[in-house]
Amino acid sequence: MTDLYPVTAVVTGLAGVAAGGLVPRIIAWLPEPEPDEPDPAERDTELGASTDGPAEDVAQAEPVPPKELYADIAARPGLAVRAAMTSGVCAAALGLVFGWELTLLVLLPLVPIGVALAVVDWRTRLLPTKLIAPAYAVTVVTILLVWLVDSRDPHDLERTALGWLIYGGMFFLLWFVYPRGLGYGDVRLAGVLGLALGWVGWGELLLGIWLGLLLGGILGGLLSLVTRRRDYPFGPFMLVGALLGIVLGQPVVASLYG
Repeated sequence: MTDLYPVTAVVTGLAGVAAGGLVPRIIAWLPEPEPDEPDPAERDTELGASTDGPAEDVAQAEPVPPKELYADIAARPGLAVRAAMTSGVCAAALGLVFGWELTLLVLLPLVPIGVALAVVDWRTRLLPTKLIAPAYAVTVVTILLVWLVDSRDPHDLERTALGWLIYGGMFFLLWFVYPRGLGYGDVRLAGVLGLALGWVGWGELLLGIWLGLLLGGILGGLLSLVTRRRDYPFGPFMLVGALLGIVLGQPVVASLYG
């Protein structure tokens, strides 16, 4: 049975609450894309209908609603409290599983960034490069620092690089084949998550990828059926899948091969 660390969970949970309270400020800090021209590199999935095809089909297509401003998202009532609680729960779950392992230095900074990305993507279907690029930088730097201090096993870095290649490469291929079904923001996010999942372990990597695809495909489809919204973004499901993969990866592997 996997050891659990409740004391660490309390400490990391409180830290997560504090960091999560900054999510509205992080969102408000984001620069707005040009009006009516979202950056294709930040797009999650294609907004609206295609302009290709017969003129009558284009005329019948529903108009694309204007993107909600980041400042308006940041000012939504209760966002700070909800973001703080969500970050606290996620950080506590990581502390419960890892204890005082230095791997927390890799994972905890991604919690408030991931919450901010999920909120923005859910409301705008955009994954801003302004957030994903720092996430890349922080993840790479902390992985290298933890490796130098605590590991120095070259296989750890190899697995991390393969995680980036597998997750990011798979989403790049999906985007290349069908760019309207997947945005390049998802590709960049997959790369960050692949680094973090690969650093933790093979079981976490494979489970995190599988759960992200499963949640995005099945839960997103069910939500589309029971609500009027048909444009659910993929990023939030990827983030939840990665968290579950990290937290549940070792118990699942142990149950399968123990």
